[in-house]
Amino acid sequence: MISDNLTEEKNTGIERKKFVLKKRTSIKQDYKVDYANELNPKQLEAVTSRDGAILVIAGAGTGKTKTLTYRTARLIEDGINPENILLLTFTRKASAQMLNRASLVLDERCDKVAGGTFHSFSNLILRKYSKLLGLKNNFTIMDMSDSEDAINLITNTLYPKKEKRFPKKSTILEIYSKSVNKERPVKEIIEKEYYNFSDVEDKIIQIQQAYVKYKRENSLLDYDDLLLYLKFLLSENENIRKKLSNQYKYIMIDEYQDTNTLQADIIKLLASEHNNVMAVGDDSQSIYAFRGANYRNILDFPNIFPNVKIIKLEQNYRSNQNILNLANNIIAKAKEGYKKELYSTINDNIMPAIVRAKNSTMEAEFVCEKILELLDEDIPLNDIAVLIRNARMSYNLEIELAKRNIPFQKFGGPKFMDSAHIKDIIAHLRVILNPDDTISLNRILLLLKGIGAKTTSLIIPVMQNKNYDLKLLPSKYSSQLAPLFKIILNSKVEENLARLVENVIQYYKPILKERYDDWQKREKDLEHFLYLSKQYKKLDSFLSDLALEPPEASVEGMYKNNIKDDCLTISTIHSAKGLEWNSVFIIGAVDGRFPSAYSFNSTEETEEELRLMYVAVTRAKSNLFISYPVDMYDYSSQMILTKPSRFLEDADGYLEPWDIEEE
Repeated sequence: MISDNLTEEKNTGIERKKFVLKKRTSIKQDYKVDYANELNPKQLEAVTSRDGAILVIAGAGTGKTKTLTYRTARLIEDGINPENILLLTFTRKASAQMLNRASLVLDERCDKVAGGTFHSFSNLILRKYSKLLGLKNNFTIMDMSDSEDAINLITNTLYPKKEKRFPKKSTILEIYSKSVNKERPVKEIIEKEYYNFSDVEDKIIQIQQAYVKYKRENSLLDYDDLLLYLKFLLSENENIRKKLSNQYKYIMIDEYQDTNTLQADIIKLLASEHNNVMAVGDDSQSIYAFRGANYRNILDFPNIFPNVKIIKLEQNYRSNQNILNLANNIIAKAKEGYKKELYSTINDNIMPAIVRAKNSTMEAEFVCEKILELLDEDIPLNDIAVLIRNARMSYNLEIELAKRNIPFQKFGGPKFMDSAHIKDIIAHLRVILNPDDTISLNRILLLLKGIGAKTTSLIIPVMQNKNYDLKLLPSKYSSQLAPLFKIILNSKVEENLARLVENVIQYYKPILKERYDDWQKREKDLEHFLYLSKQYKKLDSFLSDLALEPPEASVEGMYKNNIKDDCLTISTIHSAKGLEWNSVFIIGAVDGRFPSAYSFNSTEETEEELRLMYVAVTRAKSNLFISYPVDMYDYSSQMILTKPSRFLEDADGYLEPWDIEEE
């Protein structure tokens, strides 16, 4: 017994030790970064919250990127291995910028964080586990144009004589994409959203089945397949799910309000072993339903993950308080969402203006005159933007800007990657990487003189067997095919990528000169393409990135970006999300156009239009002008639209009314 031992010890004369009890104090972690000084209280709470599910509702301009950047640094300072952190964004550029900023905040350890888009992450995992899914490791990623071409090919094969009201290839692809991303049957998508094609529903479904088979047989994956296969891999392979979940112990998702149902499912599977997920987004800026984004993902996040901690960022660092008062008034009309009140320490006497114009021409004249006034106030032209609901609404303005020699750049021109000559070069490279790529084989063969659709059906099977013996084909095609076969045979996937691309371009130049009158201008694009290739070592990585993250600039704008002259921005609101300017004009804000009359019969669509207005308003830092003409004719309703947007009702105290008239 203990008492007996103590008695015995006392009786033996052994000197007893004396102990001094001290209260234990927690060991303070020394951090390289002074987080408390760099962040506001709510940002700090988000950054220092580590384990469990966390939802950060980040209002417009509240430092969302800064919060994610500092949280990355904080996790690493807390001893988390950078390779156990996964940062998912919607553009690779956004991911790279965050990790670069995190490296500046902390150190180069942040470079080892796994970051990228959902699609690039999926591509990385699928390449690693392709055999388990019955895929070839050198599968080709199809861009939207490739997918449309494949659907067109299949449609013409199955139904050479189509009904007059048969959907276009782009519409068919849209139906399939929504089916995948919303995880709903094609039949249901047609019935609810494309009911005007219900009479050809069976044919659309049959084309889909043939499209799936076609991709499988030719080692092709489209954008949606990347997500679909990743979810399947995680769902059906418990060991791999656990392995990946334990590898990525801390997951952060940017712009969570823009995720689709499939992406939300993937996140849940990846976090299954730890539940350490931080979703950052703003339900008030959910404006991409047309791409399949599910507004409910961010609203239902607390129901999907247990014990969610919700943190709201409401201090805005972009706009003055008068602009924020208007934004708060607009978003308060939303029927559901996370309630928040944006506030700012930036105060001035400038009120946002609501400008009524006699017609669209006068509206355009007003915008130009006001831009010249802002320039006189030393506001740079590149810090001024005109935002539009759709690309067609700037026609009158563009004419007026040209008259006054005001340089501008419009977001939404022809894309670099969509130009025919660039797609021709890519098709050659894809065939070198994946001889099974029927779409690319068909494209490069049709570039040759005397070879048409019937002839390609003879040549393609020979090329897919990697047999480039001209004797196996009719001799009359030898002269056209010999140079092509030579470039494919002499090009090795593992060789220097820039040299490989340069060889393909040299082969292609005679074709370019033959097919295009403006070949000199297009040749410059080929030089830029070669420059892009020099940033890569492997052909598969280069082609994957071109498909997943294509250059955004238009063909004409590719070199304009290097010009130092200031340039006004004209942009759709969707393209302007995430950007900001000192002075912003929102034109055409007439009810029936903004919101669109097409949204009036759908509460969901009207709510998204409301959020679109909120996004537009919160792009402005100092000056905001919302204008509308009072005689805009709407062809769909055959009515003259005269009233300002319904979203500006009850905003009299937040808007200064201006009427403009001719002198």
